[in-house]
Amino acid sequence: MELLNIDNITMKFGGLTAVNNFELKIIPGELIGLIGPNGAGKTTVFNMITGIYTPTINKIYFQDRDITGIKPDKITKVGIARTFQNMRLMDNLTVIDNVMIGFHLHLKSNLASAILKFPSYVREEESIYQKSMELLEKVGLEQFKLEKAGSLPYGQQRKLEIIRALATGPKLLLLDEPAAGMNPQETKELMGFIQNIQDDFNLTIFLIEHDMKVVMGICKRILVMDYGVTIAEGNPVEIQNNPEVIKAYLGVDANYA
Repeated sequence: MELLNIDNITMKFGGLTAVNNFELKIIPGELIGLIGPNGAGKTTVFNMITGIYTPTINKIYFQDRDITGIKPDKITKVGIARTFQNMRLMDNLTVIDNVMIGFHLHLKSNLASAILKFPSYVREEESIYQKSMELLEKVGLEQFKLEKAGSLPYGQQRKLEIIRALATGPKLLLLDEPAAGMNPQETKELMGFIQNIQDDFNLTIFLIEHDMKVVMGICKRILVMDYGVTIAEGNPVEIQNNPEVIKAYLGVDANYA
């Protein structure tokens, strides 16, 4: 059974077609990459999956449930989490507080319980703190728990954003250019980190990335978009040798390069 089934969706903004007939089926346990030149429509695909945009045409299914147009917070609750190219950490909060925010998605206590510090709320907060610590320990960031998120090295901030997404308990994790702005050493560490969390948390991962070393190094299946259309799909070797992909990236016909 597919975890995610995207049924030939199209996204139009006025007279502009940003994504045209995009189709994708993801089975549990996959690590899939989506690549393409700037403006190809990659982030628009992510925004449709996560409820920021509603496809103009056709539907998106998650575990056989139609999630088309569901609000982003509800998308997260059904089991899809994402990170963004421009990080959205709470820079002035501590590392542990940022992780706890992810767990708060499933908080059962209401606002009144929080304000009045009801015992049920206090117990729930203590449980969330413990779960956050366990998560940080599992990924090796527990030593930074009281540091302000904004003071962490850039590579660690990227990891923290992913960890906060993990705290929501996703089955499908969408990573939007996780290696953006990283130096080669940070990128190498990130590749191992993504592979480790996939195994440790039994995740399915769908990522957008411009760094070809990352995509070719960790993804088993890769889709390529150009001008809103999927132009290729295959394993890393097939993609690297695909004439349409070469043309999209280099602007030349592979037969005449």
